[in-house]
Amino acid sequence: MHELGITQNIVAIASEHAQGKKVQRVLLEIGKLSAIMPEAIRFCFDICSQGTVLEGAILEINEISGLARCRCCGNSIVLEQLFGRCTCGSVDLDLIAGEELKIKEIDIEELCV
Repeated sequence: MHELGITQNIVAIASEHAQGKKVQRVLLEIGKLSAIMPEAIRFCFDICSQGTVLEGAILEINEISGLARCRCCGNSIVLEQLFGRCTCGSVDLDLIAGEELKIKEIDIEELCV
């Protein structure tokens, strides 16, 4: 399960960015073609965040659809898997989106003094 290692890295990056402040929310973007299972990330997040500034933080995940552009006709098509076929019949596609793994937002608790 490579999601455990990925989640450990997400927690480490967010913790470093927070600089010791409590993290309230983390928003990830995960492409549907990335071979990363969002539910496994959710499961691992609770475990990996224990004892860190992310403990108790809300994890939100936006799944990004696969998108490709046909090199023959220029049409954009939605992909459900890494390989697809354009409506013109071509399989010569450039992948535009769907393999992402991004930490899009980190909400950090601000202390008012």
